[in-house]
This record gives sequence, structure tokens and C-alpha cells, in this order.
Amino acid sequence: MHVGACPIFQAVGRTDDAEIYRNELRLGDLIEPLGFDSLWGVEHHFTDYTMCPDVFQHLAYFAGRTRKVQLGTMVVVLPWNDPMRVAEKVSMLEHQSNGRVILGIGRGLGRVEFEGFGVDQNESRPRFIESAEMVLEGLERGWCEYDGKYIKQVRREIRPRPMKGFHGRSYAAAMSPESQPIMARLGVGLLVIPMKPWEEHAAEIAAYSAAFREYQKAPAPAPWITAWTFCDDNADRAEEKARKYIGGYWRSVIEHYELVGDHLGKTKGYESYKAMQEAASTAGGVDALAEMFVNLHVWGTPEQCYEKIVSTCQKTGGDAFTGVFSYAGMPYEDAERSMTLFAKKVIPELRTLGTQAKAA
Repeated sequence: MHVGACPIFQAVGRTDDAEIYRNELRLGDLIEPLGFDSLWGVEHHFTDYTMCPDVFQHLAYFAGRTRKVQLGTMVVVLPWNDPMRVAEKVSMLEHQSNGRVILGIGRGLGRVEFEGFGVDQNESRPRFIESAEMVLEGLERGWCEYDGKYIKQVRREIRPRPMKGFHGRSYAAAMSPESQPIMARLGVGLLVIPMKPWEEHAAEIAAYSAAFREYQKAPAPAPWITAWTFCDDNADRAEEKARKYIGGYWRSVIEHYELVGDHLGKTKGYESYKAMQEAASTAGGVDALAEMFVNLHVWGTPEQCYEKIVSTCQKTGGDAFTGVFSYAGMPYEDAERSMTLFAKKVIPELRTLGTQAKAA
């Protein structure tokens, strides 16, 4: 099994941006030596939710400090970016890293970010589709051209030219049921962050897989699972820290995406979030959703973490995993200890699982 790690630069619970960057970059420097297979970055703007406004700049930094790990965008939010520039940056990062890029794309959810860029959130889905079509096609053929409602691009070469195509290493975050057939038609895999009951995730993945086979005339790729992770030799301490910090991260999700409210249900393309906003807005709703979120993610002793990842992959069909180890003001010594223990005791077992699966 492929196992990655993702620094997210979250400022929630912390006050010194310079200190956050020093420590998150320090944790990033540990990812390759500890034996992880990939290093990821997220894109967010304007708040303390996460402070990584340019995922390509983040990954280019690590391209020069690593030799083997793959470098993944989780995700570049296409409606906030010029798609021609995205295609160029992807190709440039490919050359900087000697072909180690995994491309993750998404359409965004935070109202504060759409408003900050002057982009109408009601247009996010068609803007995403047009941008994704142009970027994905451009990276395959080496030039971009598009004449859509929102994206107008005269033909221009991508320089440096793409080293190789991105078929089989392109993924998209798709959190709403309506997004599944879109990702299938685009031919990209799914990035799955557990945020809802497993039966809902399973139903959406099944719909995506059926649509992928219909559009692509081939089996769908296995989903890529990402989870907030805390690993400790002591089970009670692991649970205490998980409930404090993974639960704290979920509360930052509530705040950043304004889940206490009703605007998403009134925004075109986000109607499926209405139920989550209604649940969050009820008495005790935030606490109940936090409890669900904590239980969906990965924490415990190394043995418990292993079992949770295996169970998650069985429920989703996933065969790759990325852990997020620092969040919600967690002391950096705790994050480093958790990530190091996970690398030493969980990754080898997950690799054995992969070997056994192949042998079977």
C-alpha cells in the first residue's frame, strides 16, 4: 500500500505564523527519511484554517529537498486559478521533481475564499469542469486551447513540455453525490476524506465506479483515502489526544466552511450540503458531527491505526492512504512523535498487507 503524509500549515490554536511555517516545514523534511511514499499540500486562503495559498510553491520547495517521494496536490482549486497557469505549473513541477507529481484537483467550498477572489460560488461547478477539461487535455497533448462559457483560451504551448501524461495519476476531491459522474467522465480518481457515514461514502463511490466504467470503458481506479491521524503507544492517551485535536480540527471545518448556517443549501451546486448544515445548526449538532468525524478518522496505538486503515480501505475500496499529523494547535513534539511512531510501526505492516494482497 502507498502511504503519504501532508503538512497543512493550520494556524488554529497557534499565533505565530513564522513559527508555524518553521515547524511544518521541519515535519515535511521528515517525510522522506521516515519512509513515506508521498508528500502532499493543500490550497487555502485568507484564514487560519490552513495557510498554504500556493500548493505548487509548497511542493516545489520539497522537490528540491527530496529525491524519491511523490508530490501531490490535495488539491489545487481550479475555480480560484487560471487554468493555463495551472497547466504550466504542473509541468514545471514535473521537471523540478523529475516526474514525481500526483495531480489532485477540486472546486472549493469556502465562501470566504470565493468572495476573496471575486468568483461567484454559484458558478463553481461549470468553472471547475471547463478548467479541468482544459488542464487534463492540455497535459496529455502538450498545449491548451478552450472555448467555453467561462474559460476562453487561445491555443498556447505548455512550456516546459509535459514529461509524460497524467492518466492514472490524476485525482479529484468530490464530496457531493452530483460530482461523482463528473469525475468519472473526466477520467480521474477520487480523493476521499471521510466526513459522512460510511454507507453514504460507499454509495457515492459505487455510483462513481459505475459511471467511470460507462464513460471510460475500463474499471475505475481505487480511491485515495486521506485521514487525520494520531498514533501513540498508549491507547488511552491516543484517544484523549484524538478527541481533543481531531475534534478541534473538525470545529475549524465548521468555522471555515460556515456549516452553522444555511447558505450552502441555497448555493447552486452545493445543495447536497444542506443536510449537513441543518445538522450542524441544531442544538448539540456540532458536537454530534465532531464525534462522528473523530470516529471516522485514524487514531490509537499502532495496531489500532493499522486496523482502522484496513477497515477504511475495505469500506471504500481504497488502496492508498495519506495521513495528516499536525492540526488544531497540537504541540509539534506530539505531532512529530505520532508521525514517527506511525512510520516505524504502521507503514511496514501496511506494506506487508499490500504484498499479501498481490500474492493472493
